[in-house]
Amino acid sequence: MKKKNQAAASFGIIGLGRFGMALAVTLANAGKEVIVIDKDEAKVKEMRQYTDYAFVSDNLSMETLKEIGVQNCDVVVVCIGEKIDVSILTTMCVIELGVPRVISKALSNEQGAVLRKLGAEVVYPEKDMALRLGKKLVSNNFLEYISLDNSVEIRQIKIPDKFAGQSIEEIGIRKKYGLNIIAIENGNNTTIEVTPDYRLKYEDIIVVIGKVHNIDNFEKLI
Repeated sequence: MKKKNQAAASFGIIGLGRFGMALAVTLANAGKEVIVIDKDEAKVKEMRQYTDYAFVSDNLSMETLKEIGVQNCDVVVVCIGEKIDVSILTTMCVIELGVPRVISKALSNEQGAVLRKLGAEVVYPEKDMALRLGKKLVSNNFLEYISLDNSVEIRQIKIPDKFAGQSIEEIGIRKKYGLNIIAIENGNNTTIEVTPDYRLKYEDIIVVIGKVHNIDNFEKLI
């Protein structure tokens, strides 16, 4: 991989399981420069249609990672959640190589705590997907969400028919529920400049930001 002298961010993906493979393909399809490493030759071969920087290696020592050029990446994602010892040691090596942003996959809170202490950002793919699915199953109105932290979310909610024709101010979403509408979607149209006098239409989807418990309460009441 080239030295970081270009403006575009470059990414490293270590481990081509389902999570790592999907992430690498997504980044490559978005036109990003991606370096991938895995011990499975078949998986690496598959990735070579997406990137020129696909390497087979079952040795993830600092020397090997440096030889491959991991230190030249702007972001490295360590996707080796299953083997905790390898995950931790690889994350430590990547951090010591001076990569600006290191993200590591974890399967347990304990594993995540260790990775975080090393200086990595931690993601829990299986846990996050389960949470996303659970939210969809328990709510007829809930469509999609982005968790900003443990207490704040951006969430899409389809309005009930009873709101159609009423203005944002009349419903009192901010005053009554402590939520801010940041966008309204209807079909292929998206409105981001939402004024208090905007009157909701049938099939409108509101995008709200607020405390999780406030959004949950709003959904229950509607």
